[in-house]
Amino acid sequence: MVERRLSQMRIAILASDGFEEAELVESRTALEHAGTETKVVSLKRGTIRGMKHDKEAGTVRADLALDEANPDDFAGVLLPGGALNADTLRVEPKAQEFVRSIDSARKPIAVICHAPWLLVSAGLVNGRNLTSFHTIQDDIRNAGGHWTDEPVVVDRNWVSSRQPDDIPAFNREMISLFANHGADADESADESTSSESLGGHYSGRSMRTISLRECAIPE
Repeated sequence: MVERRLSQMRIAILASDGFEEAELVESRTALEHAGTETKVVSLKRGTIRGMKHDKEAGTVRADLALDEANPDDFAGVLLPGGALNADTLRVEPKAQEFVRSIDSARKPIAVICHAPWLLVSAGLVNGRNLTSFHTIQDDIRNAGGHWTDEPVVVDRNWVSSRQPDDIPAFNREMISLFANHGADADESADESTSSESLGGHYSGRSMRTISLRECAIPE
């Protein structure tokens, strides 16, 4: 059922040089295994370099430049962390506008580690519940957000997480959020005039946190 809901979804992954490798690669793999199509969107097409904490890691290819990417063509967005990546994207007006458009359409946003910086700079955090890497909690609070030190926080159309150690739980909740959105899109499909846009309206639970105990993955 989850695979069917996700099979027609196209997810944007906003990233630039300095992204945290595991947060992009592992979460992208989880999405694609669940049936989604993913596109990496960056400042320009070409190769971008990841990091493993403070060490250089592998590369991925950016499929689209921000100038080319239309938020209407995507069902949601994944924002991987990495301090350098997040610091670059947060001051990019086109990246800010992209996430504003996704959020205004109530499409799902999955965000981890330092990536909430973009949501802060886009003016979206006020009144929202989320988590992040602990060093940016003051930025979130100063922007009016409610920061929680839990592995995963789900708030309406957002799912957020703290760091690479939380990726298994983050991926699970991300896929659940996107699948619920896909179900909503399916229910309203007869009202849609476009087969390309999977906007829809997310109507899941308003807010919940996932504790460390709940994060345990059954063997």
